[in-house]
Amino acid sequence: MRDMTTGRAYTHLWKYALPLLLGNWLQLAYNAIDSIIAGRFIGPEALAAEGIAGPVMNLVILGVSGMCIGSGVLMSEAFGAKDLDKLKATLAMTLSLGVISALVISTFGFIFSANITNLLQVPSEIKEITASYLAITFLGTPFTFIYNTLAAGLKSAGDTKTPLKFLAFSAILNALLDVIFIGFLGFGIICSATTTVVAEGVSAILAIYHIWFKEKAICPNISSFKFDKEEIKKIFAYGAPSALQQAIQPICKVLIQGRVNMLGVSSIAAYNAATKLDDFACIPEQGIGSAISTYEAQNRGANKKDRLLKGLKAGLLLEAIYGAIILVFTYLFRKPIISMFVTGESAESVIALGTQYLGYMAFFYILPGLTNGMQGFFRGMGRMKLSALNTFIQASIRTVATFILAPIFGISGIAFSCAIGWSVMLIFMIFKCYFLCKKESLSMKY
Repeated sequence: MRDMTTGRAYTHLWKYALPLLLGNWLQLAYNAIDSIIAGRFIGPEALAAEGIAGPVMNLVILGVSGMCIGSGVLMSEAFGAKDLDKLKATLAMTLSLGVISALVISTFGFIFSANITNLLQVPSEIKEITASYLAITFLGTPFTFIYNTLAAGLKSAGDTKTPLKFLAFSAILNALLDVIFIGFLGFGIICSATTTVVAEGVSAILAIYHIWFKEKAICPNISSFKFDKEEIKKIFAYGAPSALQQAIQPICKVLIQGRVNMLGVSSIAAYNAATKLDDFACIPEQGIGSAISTYEAQNRGANKKDRLLKGLKAGLLLEAIYGAIILVFTYLFRKPIISMFVTGESAESVIALGTQYLGYMAFFYILPGLTNGMQGFFRGMGRMKLSALNTFIQASIRTVATFILAPIFGISGIAFSCAIGWSVMLIFMIFKCYFLCKKESLSMKY
């Protein structure tokens, strides 16, 4: 466990964030391997199908798991105030509410997966395999929620290393199963979806085992699961805006994916291969934002207002350093990365489109880093609605810009749209941060 209410902010943040970054990279590496295996051993159609299904599943998983982010702030506040009973109660209620929601969504998605592909205007040649992939992956939603909730409990107490271990095991297991059953034995896209669900189940079981046997300090007991109306209200007050915020981006991606689907299979494959690197760049930035959020919440719980802006300053510095590194990496290796995803006659077109897209995006990745850092500050300060509003502004502008620019510039127009959305969001957040600091009487000298 890590108590962030004492010691240097910068040291706490990078030590907390590093396992999150490694975990995110590991998970994304698996996702990339999964797409590489699908593209090379099954075909470009499978790569396109998985890419279309990705935003849909992100919408579901992030929407449900957004409750974990909100409750994680509450648990961090409780940990900072040394109120472990409250932490246990919040964890127990989040599990109860979330698992029920996840089961409903999982059932709905499994039954109506074909209808979803119709709404997304999926090309007829890949509609059937996309629907099958979606139906199976929806079944893993409850497992994902259980893991994310228990991981949020551990992270609220400053432990990001243990969730990394579980994630590493399940990701490696997933990749091995894909290599064996798809790469060597020749099974199709249904197998790819099934191995994903199996890995999600394993990560949930490992998290349950660890909390139950090794983390008695934060493990809920029977009394923690009692119905507490006020606690549930507070969880929803924090969790609902976070869930909405987490759902906004996937909704944006689903709408953008629908626009990409009208550009043809080569553009679909190129875009979805390139966005795997988008995830590598942006999700670790969210990890740094999560570190800022936990730091702020713990110090708010301990009533140490003098440390709050120190955390924001240190976090934004980390985001800037990471943004510079990912810029260089993306620009230098964009073509070899795209080339890993495809082979055969259509590869040249896919590689050219994906390389052009990443050439622009490399220079834009610093923008979501800064916005994620400030979002972490707002969440840690308990401003969940403001954080959701920021995301809505960015996603709305980005989506509208995509519908205007994509027909003109192809998938490169989506890169320009991202930059526009992030820039407007950052300007809005700077003004909001200034007035929030004045309202909370936080010293601006930090």
